[in-house]
Amino acid sequence: MTRPRRPARLTRARILEAARRELGRDPDSSLTDIAEAAGVVRRTVYGHFAGRSALVEGLATEAAEALRGALAAVATRAPDADAATALRHFVLALWPVGDRYRILLRLTPQDLGTARADEILAPARDLATAIIERGQQEGVFQTGIPPAPLARALEKLLLALLDCVNAGTWSDDGTHSARAALIAVGAERSAKRVIAGRASPAE
Repeated sequence: MTRPRRPARLTRARILEAARRELGRDPDSSLTDIAEAAGVVRRTVYGHFAGRSALVEGLATEAAEALRGALAAVATRAPDADAATALRHFVLALWPVGDRYRILLRLTPQDLGTARADEILAPARDLATAIIERGQQEGVFQTGIPPAPLARALEKLLLALLDCVNAGTWSDDGTHSARAALIAVGAERSAKRVIAGRASPAE
């Protein structure tokens, strides 16, 4: 397939950025609203995206690529770290991606579909499961719930916290969410170290 020329790629990126902002401001924003915010006419939007669903899918594709990049960073940052540190790195690395694309949480039911959302989140879910399994083997995470269901519960917790940011009822840079994740898996001692400020993201 022929790759779009640079001006077309830039226009597409500008439309997606406008969509992310406008839909974040108002999930019911129209394509006309998004076109105006991007500084283009509605016809130009349709030249890149067949409709609203295709535009949301464009945002989803961006989010999936950013998520994969964040997961790669987690894998290379501290390969020999203990499970508690790995989980903290996991949350801190993924939080900016979730924060940037958190509007997708509210668009998923009508525009994206739960199957596509699951597909996007699957790599993060797999890594979380592996970290939790290692933590249970190390004896630092609670073992009452198997790794896969606990990873699912952790995913729901983090998505709920992102939705609180969506609603304007809370703000976070990922630090508080990392603490919450550690508490959720039963690593209270590690969570207390984060709270006390003795564990930094750069570890």
